[in-house]
Amino acid sequence: MESALRDRTDPALRVIETMLWLPGTGIVRERMHLARCARTCAALGFRHDPQAIGLRLWAVQSDTPLRLRMTVGREGDVALEQQPFDLGSAPELARVAVAAARLDPADPFLRHKTTHRPLYDAALREKPAGLFEVLFFNTRGELCEGAFTNVFLRREGRMLTPPVSSGLLPGVLREALLLTGEAEEAVLTQDDLEQAEALWVGNSLRGLIPAALA
Repeated sequence: MESALRDRTDPALRVIETMLWLPGTGIVRERMHLARCARTCAALGFRHDPQAIGLRLWAVQSDTPLRLRMTVGREGDVALEQQPFDLGSAPELARVAVAAARLDPADPFLRHKTTHRPLYDAALREKPAGLFEVLFFNTRGELCEGAFTNVFLRREGRMLTPPVSSGLLPGVLREALLLTGEAEEAVLTQDDLEQAEALWVGNSLRGLIPAALA
């Protein structure tokens, strides 16, 4: 898989980590974010400089919450953007719809957070007003993820989320919920989505958001 990623790497490709920074706390789930960044750099054959990354992140200061978007290039160069972040910006109930496009579960890029995201970006551009997120299935009919969130649903009282083998990004919030046992992996179908007892979308920046099919 790593060789396939490296063979398809274009010069402009960058690794992405989007993180929540809180005053007095710093980056939420920092170790998980940095570990994922290191894994992605290794898979792509990118230079990874933990010291350079640490220096950029440790220099962040603010009296209010921030959205940090860090990217790493092929030679290990680090860019960091920061914006004020409203902790109450997520909707009380996120309206979501299913994308027409289908993901290839064998595509190794789905498992890494990079600037290579053509299907996701296209779906978000075409998203009707009022929709928060677009959910993707793969070519086998398995539920995968949203364009910028992982998806979770309750079935028979258990919170379930699709496995990485379905073709998706192993998000940091998803990883945290799996580690605590709050969520479990399961292959999920259209019927599971439509008949779910509860539905959520979420990521490490925004947390877990209750959702409903539009």
